[in-house]
Amino acid sequence: MLKNYLKSAWRNIIRSKWYSVLNILGFATGMTIALLIGLWVYYQYSYNSFLPGYEQVYQVKSNYHTDGDIDTENSTPPKLADILRTQFPEIAYASETDWFGNHGLIAGDKKLYNHGGQVQKDFLRIFQFPLINGDARSALEDPYSIILTESTAKALFGDQDPIGKTVRFDNKNDLRVTGVLKDLPANSSFQFHYLVPFSFFEQTNPWVQRMRSMPFGSGNAFQIFVKLKPGVSYAQIAPKIKNIEKGTDNPYAKTTEIIMQPMAHWHLYTNYMNGKESGGFVEYVRLFGIIGLFVLAIACINFINLTTARSEKRAREVGVRKAIGSGRKDLIFQFLLESFMLVALAFGVAVVMSRLALPAFNSLMDSEITIPFSNERFWLLMLGSLCITALAAGSRPAFYLSSFSPVKVLKGTVQTGRVASFPRKVLVVLQFTCSIALIISTMIVYKQIQYAKDRPTGFNLNRVMITGMSQDLVQNFSALKNELLGAGIVSSVTMSSSGATWVNLHEAIENWPGKKAGEKMELGTIWVNRDYFKTLGMKLADGADFSGESDRATVIINEAAVKRLGLKHPIGQTFKYDTTRTIIGVVKDALMQSPYNPADPTMFLYDYDPSPHSLLLYRLAPQIGTQDAIARLTPIFNKYNPSYPYDYGFQDADYAQKFNSEVLIGKLAAIFAGLAIFISCLGLFGLAAYMAEQRNKEIGIRKVLGASVSQIWLLLTGDFIVLVLISCIVASPIAYYFLQHWLQNYDYRITIGPWVFIAAAIAAVIITVITISFQAIKAAIANPVNSLRSE
Repeated sequence: MLKNYLKSAWRNIIRSKWYSVLNILGFATGMTIALLIGLWVYYQYSYNSFLPGYEQVYQVKSNYHTDGDIDTENSTPPKLADILRTQFPEIAYASETDWFGNHGLIAGDKKLYNHGGQVQKDFLRIFQFPLINGDARSALEDPYSIILTESTAKALFGDQDPIGKTVRFDNKNDLRVTGVLKDLPANSSFQFHYLVPFSFFEQTNPWVQRMRSMPFGSGNAFQIFVKLKPGVSYAQIAPKIKNIEKGTDNPYAKTTEIIMQPMAHWHLYTNYMNGKESGGFVEYVRLFGIIGLFVLAIACINFINLTTARSEKRAREVGVRKAIGSGRKDLIFQFLLESFMLVALAFGVAVVMSRLALPAFNSLMDSEITIPFSNERFWLLMLGSLCITALAAGSRPAFYLSSFSPVKVLKGTVQTGRVASFPRKVLVVLQFTCSIALIISTMIVYKQIQYAKDRPTGFNLNRVMITGMSQDLVQNFSALKNELLGAGIVSSVTMSSSGATWVNLHEAIENWPGKKAGEKMELGTIWVNRDYFKTLGMKLADGADFSGESDRATVIINEAAVKRLGLKHPIGQTFKYDTTRTIIGVVKDALMQSPYNPADPTMFLYDYDPSPHSLLLYRLAPQIGTQDAIARLTPIFNKYNPSYPYDYGFQDADYAQKFNSEVLIGKLAAIFAGLAIFISCLGLFGLAAYMAEQRNKEIGIRKVLGASVSQIWLLLTGDFIVLVLISCIVASPIAYYFLQHWLQNYDYRITIGPWVFIAAAIAAVIITVITISFQAIKAAIANPVNSLRSE
């Protein structure tokens, strides 16, 4: 019997080739999108899960109560790690770290300039990255040691065993290779090429030693990570560490709290509000997940509608089958089997489409997703989804048609089309509601991105280049600057502790005018050299620029800092940072952090003692082309920095990266909205053909009685246009609610006007008319003799 059922099901699929192709293609497209998004969502939630014991790993953060707000900072003083290690038995390990800037690695004639970290010796006990060579417990004991990743070791030493070999670090110190790590996977929060001991960092940088001796509230320049002992939860230790600084030398202990964030949240929960997690990238992940479900729902509705519509033509078949002895159970099984075969075929097509689309999808999403064919849970999930969809699509024709009385069916007294029309209309409305909501979302996301991009930034980063400073470049800075300017390649050169598009350090200040007792204030802190504001195109609103060595006890602040400090006449006012500093200038706000938020309150200090942690910023001369400039800059940098290759970046490109997430959302929303409309149109096309076929005789009679082609066209399209308009009415408030909630994440945002809903409705109606018109016109111009000949 099963063989007979399969033959019958296959014959029915083949008999209606056109509808089967529409059904399978539409559903396969929806399944492909859902599969790719599902794999991507899983990939995002799996960040760091490859590390053993990552559930017990936390990052230490500080909450600062400032002027009624709570600011959460990742930067902490190194002496806090000492306290966590020694005074809290619940903590197994603690490690202070520094990840700023690139450093040079030299081995023989091989030279690299890569990103790495300075970490305390227990770092590899906290993060159990797999070592190919070496012992994690002792690899960082010697201050003059280094651990390389596998690819870095290969780049420096080829196929030789690197253990015990020497690497020249920053062309200044020789470090012995004590370990080789496997290359880090893409879904790791850490991405580095090497690790050196924090003790080496302290020995070679006296300022780090000074920071360890500073009182709490100062020297917040490092990140601290801890690992709790097995069985210890964060809830147990949170009350103990919250007020840890009250017993220290922190003058702001009353306004400072210590918190920790679990490693499982680092990637997805990056935003904090009032001292607590308030979202982050997880919102985009959820949004993509919802979009994937929307598209899959559209495909399922499309599949159910077409399957149900075609099954209604089989009412007489049901009557005959029942008349010759088929039971209702047999008929139900037959319909469900056909539905499952269609779904299985669609899934096969979806897998092929997914494999073909995956490289482009990975490139777009900057991910390394693979389809886990060897994973049993993947197949169980897919099989479950297939069964649910097959049941949903096949249950209505199976249970509804199998209930007909064979006598009534064979006499023609059962009108299946009229009975089935209302549920089908509801499904069409639901389908287009999802599609129109995606169209509206695409428009709003695009508008928000353009609104932020068109916002005045406060600086001009066009043709501003950036290069990390080595020890050689620091020593040769004056000669390098003079040669670059003398050659006419650049128009200005400066140094800074931060790039133009980020602020590395936030530091506490004291004794500003109007300070309240116990109040703490933190400002973004950037050390700059002469011509900094000229190079970045920033304008002074008041006062004077730095002039040189005489500015050791002065400071320039931005307008946001003036507002934060509550200063009416800032020039000449003083506050204490490392020493008492006098405000000599106010610079206009520049968007050095988020382009969607207000400018960060920032102070600029004169950098009279630059270090390899500084960054070189230089603006290309207007008369020289970019490629020509790079060609001429390379030999000059090689002359003054012979140990490393010339490395550079463009600050306008760094600023553009701030829009990456929103641009990605916009692209995906547009792609998915287009595919959702495509799937919906496939369904409309099939339903229009079915309706024209069902009303074939009615159309013939109307034409004989004098109906024009336009009247027939309006007759067949009118119902669908009404359904799409209803979908617009339903989709608009739903889309408005969720998009308004999404826009609340941005301080600088658009307002949603009625035009977007009107535009989406017009687009949806035009697409619907175009889709249906082919079948409507085809039916309208057909010869009525052919449809009425049997009457």
